[in-house]
Amino acid sequence: MPKYPTIPLAQTMVRLCEHFEIDRIVICAGSRNAPLTNGFVSQVFFKTYSIVDERAAGFFALGMAQQLKKPVVLVCTSGSALLNFYPAIAEAYYSDIPLIVISADRMPHRIDIGDGQTIRQSGVFEPHLEAAAILKPDVIHATETLLENPMQELLPQNVTKKILEETQQLHQEQNEKEITRVLYQAINNQGPVHLNIPMEEPLYEMTEQLLPLQNLSVIKPVPAEIPQNFDTIKKTWHQSPKKWVIIGQLAPGELPKDLLNQLSNDPSVVVFTETTSNSIHEKQINSIDTLMAPLELSKSHYDQQMAPEILLTFGGMVVSKKIKFFLRKYRPQLHWHTDVKKAYNTYYCLNHHFKLTPHLFLEALYNGADVKTNNFQSQVLEIYNNFKISGSEYLLKIPFSDLAVFQFISQKLPSGWQVQLANSSSIRYAQLFDWPKDTTFYCNRGTSGIDGSTATAIGAAQVNCQPTVLITGDLSFFYDINGLWNESIPKNFKIILINNQGGGIFRILPGEKDTPKYDRYFETIHERNAKHIAKAFEIRYTQVSSLWGLKQKFSRFMNSNGKPHILEIQTPRKLNDGVLLDYFKWMAVKTR
Repeated sequence: MPKYPTIPLAQTMVRLCEHFEIDRIVICAGSRNAPLTNGFVSQVFFKTYSIVDERAAGFFALGMAQQLKKPVVLVCTSGSALLNFYPAIAEAYYSDIPLIVISADRMPHRIDIGDGQTIRQSGVFEPHLEAAAILKPDVIHATETLLENPMQELLPQNVTKKILEETQQLHQEQNEKEITRVLYQAINNQGPVHLNIPMEEPLYEMTEQLLPLQNLSVIKPVPAEIPQNFDTIKKTWHQSPKKWVIIGQLAPGELPKDLLNQLSNDPSVVVFTETTSNSIHEKQINSIDTLMAPLELSKSHYDQQMAPEILLTFGGMVVSKKIKFFLRKYRPQLHWHTDVKKAYNTYYCLNHHFKLTPHLFLEALYNGADVKTNNFQSQVLEIYNNFKISGSEYLLKIPFSDLAVFQFISQKLPSGWQVQLANSSSIRYAQLFDWPKDTTFYCNRGTSGIDGSTATAIGAAQVNCQPTVLITGDLSFFYDINGLWNESIPKNFKIILINNQGGGIFRILPGEKDTPKYDRYFETIHERNAKHIAKAFEIRYTQVSSLWGLKQKFSRFMNSNGKPHILEIQTPRKLNDGVLLDYFKWMAVKTR
């Protein structure tokens, strides 16, 4: 017979997670959370992971939930431990990833009286949650301890057995309803939630006796419906001769190929994607800045001619700042966003939010439609392809640099890999190249922070059937060293660390460079490498500092599967920004 915590609230929490088939549990070490830890670990239904560092644990769970598209539970003790989950929670909120944070807490009357490991835990994440609940403490557990405390207001000192039982029953009923409500929100809204569990000692006792739970309901998703006025929307769309579609961050397969083909084959539509769109078609603009950056530099008269009348957007965050700048300057008459949950007014002209999946929206938009002849798409693609041709000439002669490294990796990456990208330079360089068609891409673009990229990638690799490689910069890597403090790293997991000895992204941005202030506070230059870090975490390590070295060692690195492996590529700090900026200038000048 399986055992459960004797504390009713802890048992209820564990059993409701099991009822709703939430089976991945990431546990951080602690004592106050012992009832939850013992409850989850004791059930064969759950797959549990032990991660010591709460910040790394948060991103590790986020990586798993990103792949599974179902909630992953985070469990921690009381006090400041909980606050370390916040970066991952913010990312989950803006990236629509379901996380369930379960924090153990002291009893209400033990808060703010000077006891250790106590903070005000309720409401700490409120602006970035789909739901939260203030749960009622149990009064039938450790009742004598409760009554001995003059600060408590849960029970009268002369409480009778009847009042004690009635109070507990009221608390139990409310807790079941609240936990169920919050779990519903995590599953249906695909976002983070928080459940705070106040508990009194003793904490380690277990029982085979099950509580009678009342609220064992079933979650039924609400089906999306096409709006009644959709014929008018459809007519407006097909009558417009100049339309743009921007596909933001999407999971692989979210947009079926037949619908993507239909959209891309509409001659009045220009489709823009990024690596994280996971949508590829020969008639798309797959590298937005290859079009936008030289266009901006050339002061071309094409700008206004290219501007759309209607903008349709799907998916999550868009990386390119240049396309945001363009559309904020040349605002379309209509901007429609399609997403079941939310729509951002990124381009300052949002007119309508269709609460539909991209699949359902496009299916309705093109079903039986008469697509008219038009040359808008071909004109824009011609400009884009001319820039690409000019750029390819430049790439033939560039020195060893970040740009050269990304060009090489995009050409030599084996087929079938999942690429996890760190933020700042890594995600931006990745946008500039064509990658193997069966490569899938992920990046924490919800908040676009450099924290947690390693832990996220390892979490994703846990549940992803594809082999996984993280491409990261040096600051992102060193910032998330504790992401490697994890006994569950797959043996075939890879990290490509591009080390340009500082925050190279700042060299690309405007502002004075190569001054003591700049070097220390902006670029934060350093002379660190990952050799000793790799040794500390028992990870294989290879270092190269030239294109020749990269060519010699890359294939062996990608094919090594005995243990996790870091390939550190050291690039010239002061050369990278000039090579990239000259790339855009070359395309602008050569195509005038």
